[in-house]
Amino acid sequence: HVQLAIPVGAEAEARAFYVGVLGMIEIPKPPLLAARGGAWFRAGSIESHVGAEAEFVAARKAHPGLLVDGLRSFVERVGVDVRWNDEIPGLTRCHLDDPFGNRIELIEAGRREGVA
Repeated sequence: HVQLAIPVGAEAEARAFYVGVLGMIEIPKPPLLAARGGAWFRAGSIESHVGAEAEFVAARKAHPGLLVDGLRSFVERVGVDVRWNDEIPGLTRCHLDDPFGNRIELIEAGRREGVA
């Protein structure tokens, strides 16, 4: 799994983005961890955990990279603002920010020529 931080009390906004936009499902946190706030989400074998931090600072450089089948269609369908990036030949990818400014990379899961 990957964990990102969110501001304290921002779980509803996180759910709206990670479930409503990215299409993940929320999974229950163990009771002792749930008391700390935050939320856990899953898509396939990938989990994204968001933890509530009082002194929240968005991850602008460090980021998770998520594989998406039909990336361009997905981006058009959900209507999010992305920054396309063609710096790696043969790889279709883009970056977007969650509602808190954390950077997330989306990578086309299909055939990638010349990429190890």
